[in-house]
Amino acid sequence: MASLAGDGKSRPVNRPDGEPETTVSRVMACPYVLRAQAPPAMAKEAMATPTRPQVRETWPAGGGGGGGGWMGVGSGERVASAYDLVEQMHYLYVRVVRARGLTAAASTVAGGGGCNPYVEVRLGNYRGTTRHHERKAAPEWNQVFAFSRERVQASVLEVFVRDKDAVAAVARDGYVGRVAFDVGEAPVRVPPDSPLAPQWYRLEDVGGGGGRAVQGEVMLAVWVGTQADEAFADAWHAGAASVRGGGDGVAAVQSTRSKVYVTPKLWYLRISVLEAQDVVPGAVAGAGGDKGRHGEAFVVVKVQVGGVTLRTKPCCRPTSPSWNEELVFVVAEPFDEPAVLVVEARAAHPGKDEIVSRAVLPLTLFERRLDRRGAAAATHTQSQWFSLEPFVHRPRHSPEEPAFAGRVHLRACLDGAYHVMDEPAMYASDTRPTARQLWRPPIGVLEVGVLGAQGLPPMKTAADGGRGTTDAYCVAKYGHKWVRTRTVVDSSTPRWNEQYTWEVYDPCTVLTLAVFDNCNLGNGGGGGKDQRIGKVRIRLSTLEMDRVYTNAHRLVVLHPSGLRKNGDVCLAVRLTCLSLASVVRLYGEPLLPGAHYVHPFAVAQLDGLRRQAVGVVAARLGRAEPPLRREVVEYMLDAGSHLWSIRRSRANFLRATALLSGAAGAARWLADVCHWRSPATTILAHLLLVTFACFPELILPTAFLYASVAGAWSYRRRPRRPPQADAGLSCAEAAGADEFDEEADTFPTSRPDGVVRARYDRLRTVAGRIQAVVGDVATQGERVRSLLAWRDPRATAVFTAACLAAAVVAYATPPRVVALVAGLYLLRHPRFRSRMPSAAGNFFKRLPSRADTML
Repeated sequence: MASLAGDGKSRPVNRPDGEPETTVSRVMACPYVLRAQAPPAMAKEAMATPTRPQVRETWPAGGGGGGGGWMGVGSGERVASAYDLVEQMHYLYVRVVRARGLTAAASTVAGGGGCNPYVEVRLGNYRGTTRHHERKAAPEWNQVFAFSRERVQASVLEVFVRDKDAVAAVARDGYVGRVAFDVGEAPVRVPPDSPLAPQWYRLEDVGGGGGRAVQGEVMLAVWVGTQADEAFADAWHAGAASVRGGGDGVAAVQSTRSKVYVTPKLWYLRISVLEAQDVVPGAVAGAGGDKGRHGEAFVVVKVQVGGVTLRTKPCCRPTSPSWNEELVFVVAEPFDEPAVLVVEARAAHPGKDEIVSRAVLPLTLFERRLDRRGAAAATHTQSQWFSLEPFVHRPRHSPEEPAFAGRVHLRACLDGAYHVMDEPAMYASDTRPTARQLWRPPIGVLEVGVLGAQGLPPMKTAADGGRGTTDAYCVAKYGHKWVRTRTVVDSSTPRWNEQYTWEVYDPCTVLTLAVFDNCNLGNGGGGGKDQRIGKVRIRLSTLEMDRVYTNAHRLVVLHPSGLRKNGDVCLAVRLTCLSLASVVRLYGEPLLPGAHYVHPFAVAQLDGLRRQAVGVVAARLGRAEPPLRREVVEYMLDAGSHLWSIRRSRANFLRATALLSGAAGAARWLADVCHWRSPATTILAHLLLVTFACFPELILPTAFLYASVAGAWSYRRRPRRPPQADAGLSCAEAAGADEFDEEADTFPTSRPDGVVRARYDRLRTVAGRIQAVVGDVATQGERVRSLLAWRDPRATAVFTAACLAAAVVAYATPPRVVALVAGLYLLRHPRFRSRMPSAAGNFFKRLPSRADTML
């Protein structure tokens, strides 16, 4: 058996009483969290002194909570690690680098063929294989295998070199040789230690006894590490052994690995189409008999960048048209897609349009503008003339048709002073402009530990029949950095224990995290699209600095059949402040770059640009390996948040009602005081009125003092954890199945005509109520305007005379007396009140409005 003994040894530190010392980290609020200890330098040495950390809360049964554990890890001295928010999970890593001097297996030699080697790594019941090489005696793989201590109980690691052709013929004769290791001798590596150097090991005969050596060697490296190891992300994990996928299963295995993605830098491309010359010859303009209002065809310019096409308004002068219109696109670096400009002659009747000419313009031709003035800076960009070529290509030197088909005058630039919005402004995770030269320095660091989940429901049916299964992975997004954890196969309580870090440039931003079911592993149904399990949003401004928040967040998702509660995900979040003064200063600065306020986009234009940005980001992340699928990106970016939803409309109405409930409560309290419901309170109100009337300079200081005292008093009732998704506030619990189905519908709709008609009738009912409320508000406002409009001559005359009398009284009476008399009149005893409406109210209700003239 090969030896893995390392050079250096470190042992657990013993206490005076002889018991080994263990360091137990602080236990957080989630039952998942147990800060693991650093492993000793040699796994075998720690097995003689098993310990079990004493903690209040650990993982549920089946999880690794402590003890001497597999290979002795989990005890010993604690070593500083960047993974301090998650539980350290220990793995046995096997790196298979290359082999040399291999000979073919017996059956292959008999068949006259060469060796087609691949490596098989076995540990207990788990088996991983590399790809094979055709007819190669010195192959190279450089592949890493990772075996979790929670899944393996074996003590011997076996590495076999096999022949693929021999496997197809006689499986037992397909072994070229093997190497066996005692896992208890595996050295422990803790980052930032350098990677373990691989070594050459001579192969032993599989069938012979005594470990007889055979021809050939394999280069291997075997060590014990954690998820902080740089080999963790690209390793083959034993938990994914059941993944098959399509073809050879390489893509499916790739989709189970954890990855970090960076979204491309997005720019606004401004193209102002000014004019054109000689784009439509006279013969083409008058052809076909279809003419515009001036006897000529209309000319339209269409610009296509990627999959987005925008067009100008038609111009009725075909020989020298002018538009002076600006078209704005969202483009991403690197600019590999050009802008295609097409000049089109449009006839009066549809179906007779003709493409006259075009131009292909690489985006690298355009100037990059970093001016904070935004659109104003774009107007100062130097305009250029670009030649057009015929749409139907002919030989360039053909005498019948020249290659010149007119020219077009453009002013174009790449604007980097704006922030390209790819998510709703209320959930924005980044507000920096595109140009890096305009960025502020970071003000903090966000660390997120994705610990695990519990209570996940079966999302699909396994390939073996009726058993439900879930292959969960987690995606987190903040700023330009997206992260994806590894996929835990077939588990309703997955444990990821992966930690990621982001730089924070603004505290008033949102971290978005979602859990999905991987439906592309070949081990169950799912239709090829990854299914949503739930989403969590955490606003950084709700977090205290330098505090670790470890909480279980509810996973809820809206489904056409109703609201689904899909368990919980446990996160550990810490926001570290680099400069408190910078954080406080940011609260007084604009949320978006200055160009958004100096020259803002229209609301409808912003919605269109955001949809373009979502498409660009989804296309770029879909080209990564493994790809982030479009349904994942759209769910993370809330691509459908602009669509109509009666549930969301009802929820927003209730939010507005709750916002006004404070004012309504204050009005009811004032009415109770005026009607002497509580004589003591009314007498106190009289005393305050007299005091403020005599000393008006105390009003503002008293108000500010009350606000400060109220804020300090409510500090003890401050939230102790980030807010979670509220199904009640979202009206998701009271909504019907038809409302959920309407919200999940595509745009345009894909539902039957009868369903659409019923929803339209319901929408008309709701809109009728809103129409009545808006009409009442408009009526009251118009009555106020009619006080001095002389629409009712008598009412206006009475109001004018009353204002004149009030002015005389106000000039002759000190303001304190006026305020005191008005307050005492308002707080008069019920004996001096009447139950009939007041004269002022009756006068106001009799005023006219413009509702009389509406049809």
